[in-house]
Amino acid sequence: MTFLQFIFYLLAAIAVIAGLKMISVKNPVQAALWLVLAFISTAGIWLIAEAEFLGLALILVYVGAVMVLFLFVVMMLDINVAEFKEGFTRYLPLGVLTALAIFALMYLVLGPERFGLEQVASPAETASAQSNTLALAVPLYTEHVYAFILAAVLLLVGIVAAITLTLRRRPNTEVLYQDIDKQIKTRAQDRFEMVKMPAHVEKPLPEKEKEE
Repeated sequence: MTFLQFIFYLLAAIAVIAGLKMISVKNPVQAALWLVLAFISTAGIWLIAEAEFLGLALILVYVGAVMVLFLFVVMMLDINVAEFKEGFTRYLPLGVLTALAIFALMYLVLGPERFGLEQVASPAETASAQSNTLALAVPLYTEHVYAFILAAVLLLVGIVAAITLTLRRRPNTEVLYQDIDKQIKTRAQDRFEMVKMPAHVEKPLPEKEKEE
């Protein structure tokens, strides 16, 4: 076994262990940190596969931006972990069936009959001066442009759905909403009122009260 293969298996083992810990720990902050470790190990595997752009994008975008924002939101929210455990036993059979279905689909795609060096030829070695970003961008925006647009539309639908769920009206909860149109039309006379009060002059105390 070469040193490169040893690094690959080491990073792959770290990614698998981090993924299992991420879905098994009870604290959401710890789960996010385990996911960060899985991202870093996966980025190392992409660097070994000469996909430097994907590896750096995974670290800069997901680890450096998305996960930091996710950790900030999780730490700011008061999450009751006990509520998440209430329906665990009830939905456990459905979760097991879903996991088995996902593993079955992954085996059909990545199984030894369809995936491996015997069925797929090794990629041709590229020159050191060739841009990795250019090699990724050309087929993405030409051959797979429709799939790229479909993924963008799905992400847009997800963003709209998240905003809709966040801004839903809660009838039994007192929530303060921001009225932009009312704020723009606000005048200074509606916010401030000048009140003129007469000056108050304190009367001197009598001599008898001063002696006491």
